[in-house]
Amino acid sequence: MKVGVVLNPIAGGGRLKRHWAEVAASLKTNFGDFDLRETQAAGDAERLAIDLAVGGCELVIAAGGDGTASEVADGLLQAQDEIGRTSELGLLPCGTGIDFVRGLGLPRGIDATLKRIADTKARKVDAGRVCYIDDHGKLASRHFINIASLGLSGATDRAVNADKRKGRVSAKALFFWRTVLEFVRYRFQDVRITIDDGEPVEARMALVAVANGKFFGGGMMIAPDAELADGLFDIVILRAAGKLGLIRDIRLLYGGRHRNHPAITILRGRKVLVEPLGDAEKNGALVDIDGESPGRIPATFEILPGALRLRG
Repeated sequence: MKVGVVLNPIAGGGRLKRHWAEVAASLKTNFGDFDLRETQAAGDAERLAIDLAVGGCELVIAAGGDGTASEVADGLLQAQDEIGRTSELGLLPCGTGIDFVRGLGLPRGIDATLKRIADTKARKVDAGRVCYIDDHGKLASRHFINIASLGLSGATDRAVNADKRKGRVSAKALFFWRTVLEFVRYRFQDVRITIDDGEPVEARMALVAVANGKFFGGGMMIAPDAELADGLFDIVILRAAGKLGLIRDIRLLYGGRHRNHPAITILRGRKVLVEPLGDAEKNGALVDIDGESPGRIPATFEILPGALRLRG
């Protein structure tokens, strides 16, 4: 098997890079020779994954956090459309956000994780595709593997990614603190949500999460019933309510104990359209895609059943 690795050298404060000699030795033991590519800027992992897949890599391992994993998955899905051949995805998690792998039950430790990737047969999992308006006002699209959302989460992403403590404090603590701080500042926005061919739902919301996986935001189980291979999104709508009460209840998200919260609605579907109501500038909520915030609504989210082959 021809194996490629996309390494984010600054993920997790540079932990993988600092210990690269041990990581490389474990990769060699489990896979033999491999093709290593390092990212230097946002978006590089997508391009490098495309290059590796087009170059014949049957397995591409994303070594980094959720952003790296998401970009690599996006690149593999793009390459699949281009060359008609599916490269498998492996995950070596290390980063501020590693929410996607929380539900995979990966073992602790580099050696154990890489051995599991090497020994496990790939399985098909769903992916998502989102079309949105980027920060330059242009229509853009990309794939995602975990959760895409809008509202408070987009503002929180931008704050976390700009925080100088990123990589030096725990992801859970950083995301929690930034979520609370951004929520205090947040102005609820009015949106229209259309799921499949159903009647539109209008809501003054704090957050809408379109979930393939269960976790986001440094360990919040926002979609406790989500499954990676059921062909459906779980759509979680957090409506406007008293801020002090919602801040208090954020803790419920970590254990997935919010299903019956009066401000929360959970729906399921294959396609989700979210549009701003009234003033598009005022209600153009920021979008979050697997821990990055590249733009805003209006946005359309579509499920791609079984589109990705995942090892581990």
